[in-house]
Amino acid sequence: QVQLVESGGGLVQAGGSLRLSCTASERTFSKYVMGWFRQAPGKERDFVAAISWAGARTYYGDSVKGRFTISRDNAKNTLYLQMNRLKPEDTAVYYCAAAQKPAITLTDSDYGYWGQGTQVTVSS
Repeated sequence: QVQLVESGGGLVQAGGSLRLSCTASERTFSKYVMGWFRQAPGKERDFVAAISWAGARTYYGDSVKGRFTISRDNAKNTLYLQMNRLKPEDTAVYYCAAAQKPAITLTDSDYGYWGQGTQVTVSS
């Protein structure tokens, strides 16, 4: 059972930056594909980014490509999302998730473990 706890959300002006963190309880954190998803009010949950076990491979949703960077520190059981040049449309609850998969997946149903979410609000 993997427990995930996100932190780092908050209120920021458009053009600003935030870094989200997600700490996992599981010692075998390095064996999980990790992902970030987000959900804005009244909208479906969207894929943001994912990273492979060792961090060698990453994948981004089109709306965040070039602005967000996903990374992980397996020694600290922690996943990160560096968000730069934030836009009001990035406002959402951000969730980290873990998948017991051999490769990156963009499908939220492949992720069996989810954090409680952290709110990111970008003002214009």
